Amino acid sequence: MMRSSFVHGTRAVAASIGAGLMLLMLPVLAQSPKVGDAPEARNMRLVGYNDLHARSAYQPTIHHQGDRYIAYVGHHGGMVDVPKPMNRLTGQPEYSGTSIVDVSDPAQPRYLAHIPGLPGESEQGGAQMVRVCDGKTLPNADASKTYMLRVFGGRAHEMWDVTDPANPTLVTTIVQGLKDTHKSWWECDTGIAYLVSGVEGWRVRRMTQVFDLSDPSKPVHIRDFGLVGQEPGSTGTVPTE
Repeated sequence: MMRSSFVHGTRAVAASIGAGLMLLMLPVLAQSPKVGDAPEARNMRLVGYNDLHARSAYQPTIHHQGDRYIAYVGHHGGMVDVPKPMNRLTGQPEYSGTSIVDVSDPAQPRYLAHIPGLPGESEQGGAQMVRVCDGKTLPNADASKTYMLRVFGGRAHEMWDVTDPANPTLVTTIVQGLKDTHKSWWECDTGIAYLVSGVEGWRVRRMTQVFDLSDPSKPVHIRDFGLVGQEPGSTGTVPTE
């Protein structure tokens, strides 16, 4: 069963969190670990873990939210002919997407919610990339809210309201109908987002789309960007993506 482990390298767990909690996500086909059991480890020990409902973990983001620390964990899609993992909170099988875990106490991570992803294997499915910004930092957002930017498999980029991390709600689909996606970057102080996308017509699987997400409910497309020769209508050798 795949699991995730929380580790720290100091005696003070709170100090570790304040400096940026280290979240080690390792898909390991083994029995659940024992707390304090850390073979081959140096200057760190296992504090606690969460198995994320047996979903593989790819991109974790730890966000200081109010008086809590919340982990937003992106998952790859599942495998063909393998049953969808069960959401133990709802009792329903769901395609792997995004797990939300309260890690304020690293010794006892608490699973809050799972947002299903796109059907499909690996990066074509799931929702493996995730970024989070507070509305009070974004220039034109609702200051009382917290927002999560994520991919929807290889097909779209979505914006979610995660003010209540146990009850996330979809704000808007920023762009869809893509060929592929990958790691994005969202500047919380400006609201500018650099989205790795695969827009139809471009000669590469992945290029960059720049959006103004300073108001997450009203995405503004600024431009598409790539190397000369990648753009639609160009000819000759295609530069590497």
